[in-house]
Amino acid sequence: MKVLESTIEIPVRFSETDAMGVVWHGNYLKFFEDARERFGEDYGIKYMDAFNAGYYTPIVKSDINHKASVYYGQKVKVRAILEQHASSKVVFRYEVHNMETGELAATGSTTQVFLGIEDRLLELIKPKFFAEWEEKQNWQTL
Repeated sequence: MKVLESTIEIPVRFSETDAMGVVWHGNYLKFFEDARERFGEDYGIKYMDAFNAGYYTPIVKSDINHKASVYYGQKVKVRAILEQHASSKVVFRYEVHNMETGELAATGSTTQVFLGIEDRLLELIKPKFFAEWEEKQNWQTL
């Protein structure tokens, strides 16, 4: 099976840390979003593509497992892996590595759904623009 993944390197800024100089736990969700944006750039499917096709893509589930600390001044490498699903949702898994120590700092996932912009109803069938994008990637639906 073909794997679609992307990575991004992110320097840890002072504003992303707590009083101990450790990355504050909530900022991992920002790292995940940065990785999703990079994924979109790498694979030609950006946030505005969904919006322009008439959909919002809210996150309905997120999960983070913290493994090791990352400190101010260090860099992380975030890997985003898109999971294949026959249903109408977008699921990413993430790995966050501390580039200085090589340690796995966190793992996680996010699940997004498609909501119609006009009616805000959940789309139960994969939207045409997304199915066409998957086909362009030469991805076989499970």
